[in-house]
Amino acid sequence: MRVIGIDPGNAATGFAVVENVAGGFRHIVAGTIRAHRNASPSERLRNIYEHLLETVDAYAPAVMSLERNFSAINVQSAFRLGEARAIAKLAAAQRGLELFEYTPTEVKLTVAGFGTADKAQVKSMVRRTLGIDAAIELSDDAADALAIAACHLFKARFAAPSIACGGRQGVR
Repeated sequence: MRVIGIDPGNAATGFAVVENVAGGFRHIVAGTIRAHRNASPSERLRNIYEHLLETVDAYAPAVMSLERNFSAINVQSAFRLGEARAIAKLAAAQRGLELFEYTPTEVKLTVAGFGTADKAQVKSMVRRTLGIDAAIELSDDAADALAIAACHLFKARFAAPSIACGGRQGVR
């Protein structure tokens, strides 16, 4: 199974494609979609959408794993994050991908072993789990996307057959 993980954001959206291989997982690609500083909000969203479609077309994942909203102190930031999430969902629907969502705590617990892991701990466990050399540059957004994809693969591997990648869409 091949999964695209998305860490949505308005200024920077992390993406990663990971697949199940014998004995573990393998990362295919990971990166960050960044908007030009002077881009309008609609241009930023179009940029995210186009890059996600290009990535899905190039790497053919079967499933999208998306980070679920968290509560933000700044209401405007929460709205912008929601817009980026909606664009990722639209890209999944456009390409017929099953969509699963995970909270940040659920991702950290699954990948790092505890739900309050910090970014450095998550990145370290992602590198270890996926065999990514420390010399390879990995942005926080890309590492989070890798963790989100790996979270889905871990859960799908140990879930009942009726749940793994065939269960409820949108609210996992």
